[in-house]
Amino acid sequence: MAIENTLSIIKPDATKRNLTGLINAKLENAGLKIIGQKRIQLNKTMAENFYYVHKDKPFFNDLVSFMTSGPVIVQVLRGDNAIKINRTVMGATDPNEAEEGTIRKEFAETIEANSVHGSDSLENAKKEIAFFFAEIEIINQ
Repeated sequence: MAIENTLSIIKPDATKRNLTGLINAKLENAGLKIIGQKRIQLNKTMAENFYYVHKDKPFFNDLVSFMTSGPVIVQVLRGDNAIKINRTVMGATDPNEAEEGTIRKEFAETIEANSVHGSDSLENAKKEIAFFFAEIEIINQ
């Protein structure tokens, strides 16, 4: 197995409802370790830069507005196959299609307000982690 780091974001809909602990418990129970974490408020420029890959999609402006609507928890998760495990624990983007027991099935309000974001590849994980974290903020222990 490969030890990986991946980015996780607990989105504004979840932080507003105080779900951080419940979400983190699911991640940790799946074998992931939180090795970097901070609560931040994204501004418009940050959100636009982070979600730049979606800039030409019709939902881009709504996504930026949503992600700047309240605080988020950005965190680095580490573990064997962390990217795959995190995406499995998160569940399908559409909560109506997510499996029982996943974060999105239990906590998402809509397809947009789906409580969490997770990197979809090792390459993107490295980029996304570097977007939010300096090396000194990640403790690999």
